[in-house]
Amino acid sequence: MTWFDKLSRIQQFLRQVAHLSAPYFARSEEKWKARGLLAAIIALNLGAVYMLVQINEWNRTFYDALQNKDAAVFWTQLGRFTYLAMIFIAIAVYRFYLTQLLQLRWRAWMTRDLMHRWLTNHAFYRMELARYSGPAPEEQAGSGLPVPGQRAPDNPDQRLQEDAAQFTAQTVGLSMGFLNAVVTLASFVGILWGLSGSFSFSVGGSAFVIPGFMVWMALLYCTVGSVLTHFIGRPLIGLNFEQQRREANYRHNLVRVREYSESIALDHGEAVEGRNLDTRFSAVLANYLKLINKQKQLVGFTNLFGQAAVVFPFIVAAPRFFSGAIQLGELMQISSAFDRVQGALSWFVDNYDSLAAWRATTERLTSFEAMLSRQEAAPGAVESVQTASTPAITTSALTVALPTGDTLVQGESLAVAPGEHTLLQGPSGSGKSTLFRAMAGIWPWAQGRVALPASAMFIPQRPYFPDGSLRDALAYPEPAERYSDAQLGQALQDALLPQLAARLDERDNWTQKLSGGEQQRLAIARVLLKQPAWVLADEATAALDAEAEKTLYERLKALTERGGGALLSIAHRPSVAPFHKRRWQLVAQPEGGPARYRIEVSPIG
Repeated sequence: MTWFDKLSRIQQFLRQVAHLSAPYFARSEEKWKARGLLAAIIALNLGAVYMLVQINEWNRTFYDALQNKDAAVFWTQLGRFTYLAMIFIAIAVYRFYLTQLLQLRWRAWMTRDLMHRWLTNHAFYRMELARYSGPAPEEQAGSGLPVPGQRAPDNPDQRLQEDAAQFTAQTVGLSMGFLNAVVTLASFVGILWGLSGSFSFSVGGSAFVIPGFMVWMALLYCTVGSVLTHFIGRPLIGLNFEQQRREANYRHNLVRVREYSESIALDHGEAVEGRNLDTRFSAVLANYLKLINKQKQLVGFTNLFGQAAVVFPFIVAAPRFFSGAIQLGELMQISSAFDRVQGALSWFVDNYDSLAAWRATTERLTSFEAMLSRQEAAPGAVESVQTASTPAITTSALTVALPTGDTLVQGESLAVAPGEHTLLQGPSGSGKSTLFRAMAGIWPWAQGRVALPASAMFIPQRPYFPDGSLRDALAYPEPAERYSDAQLGQALQDALLPQLAARLDERDNWTQKLSGGEQQRLAIARVLLKQPAWVLADEATAALDAEAEKTLYERLKALTERGGGALLSIAHRPSVAPFHKRRWQLVAQPEGGPARYRIEVSPIG
């Protein structure tokens, strides 16, 4: 890789940092507070450097007093050092506090902003579809929709929780550290130049004089150190990125074992899960071993570099001291100034490991933010309209495709009028649930228009219940406070869950606590609580016995008829058909046609 390529990559990285930072400091509602905190931190950094300049000057006076055995000046300088140190400590404390406060505020804002964007317009759902889909059809390229086969950012939970925290901390910490290094260099390089004197030598009978010799030695020393550090630590960038990815994958699989603990236990899948987890963990350890081996080399070099820097100025300045050209105080001042200049020039060496981690975090967060931006720019696949003035469920020119690019149905115009309870049926795996997702407006690979009444409510095949109290799970996604205990209890009674009516305030993981049939009844209880006029149910009673299914479908049908709506159900069981008046049947079409299925409408009974 040429130096031009390396410079381009650095510029690209800095643009990524600026792109992630600008929303908070330039456009957020907290921008003035953020700028104020940043200005205060910069002022404190400048103040800290000024105090270091004063302490450097104190070194000369104090050590000259020691060499001259001047007790009066010695005690005076000790008193001066006391107040200089106290001022420096106060600056350091408040610089730390305000820096941490800025990091905290920025992290809170960034996390909430990314989380809001992730949860808006079903971006979280579409991104998961993009991760697990097959090859991408060419016609979707550049559409802004989640492209199947395109690698979506993995583990969004890590991006929101860990990467946002690390990025804000690293950006503030490293940028302020760099500013401090620049100001320190600007403040002490003049001091060191004036103290170091000139270096004279002869070559071929010609005399040469190098002014500010110690400055040039510091520059040479740090340049060599920086170049060697870069070559030693360059692999850390990729290793840090890979370590974060593997750690997140391992954590994700641990969470899946917890979520599906009952299914795994019933299948006696512990050994398989143990092997899978061990494979993931071994990958974590293998990469971490590479990381610590490379860090070992870097730590060894940086410690050698740092220890050599302690004696280097004394070695260079010793001839002038022993010749009597300078006194002890000036020698100590030269050592202090050299240390500050060398420290400023060595900022890259000292922070290389942190810079590598910062770049890895920035790239992970940038890819996540870029995917969110693509989701926001993506056109709505289906024009799904849900208003109070819509009198029926209708679809116009509805075309639904699969992630593989195959068309499921094409140009279907359907309608469910009030009282026209409709049953959607078709072969297993034919895409009935996908058709429901398209009607709900969440399936990205669909086109057309869907109109739903405002009171329409979906019952998914796998209902979701948040961890917490039962009343929250029952009222979700509305606040439980909207409903009285009597209303909640009656909904549970009507859904054949009377045993849960006394447990409304019990907190638990209800997805694991309840059986499949109880989960389906709780989902129906949610519908009976909210009283929608239109219900779209996807295999809502598949886990129930025939008697419970009959009772609950009677109640759902009565509920929709009272509200002037209708049922639209997906079900395989013939026992569900009597509760409906019409059937939408997915009928397979010959291969090579425009779609896999067409929807045939017919009466029931």
